[in-house]
Amino acid sequence: MLFAFLCTDKPGHLPVRMETRPAHVEWLNGLNAEGTLKMAGPFLDQDGKPCGSLVVVKADDLAAAQAISAADPYAKAGLFEKVEVKPFNWVFNNPEA
Repeated sequence: MLFAFLCTDKPGHLPVRMETRPAHVEWLNGLNAEGTLKMAGPFLDQDGKPCGSLVVVKADDLAAAQAISAADPYAKAGLFEKVEVKPFNWVFNNPEA
């Protein structure tokens, strides 16, 4: 089952995001290598600067997806003001469909 992580950065935390980005990318690369990651990328503000994240993963259930989300270096660094983990049905342009 797929789950989407809808992550909103805390205001004024762009430096935290940039400092933590290498560890975050390494974590995403690991999820990708094991087949867990389906897609990911940042949300952008009106100035084109990152202000949140969308991550879609494959997990057995909500608890497993929440554990994956909690392991994100961004989450561990306190970057996010809010994280929603929701079941996701990838209908259009799903390369696996």
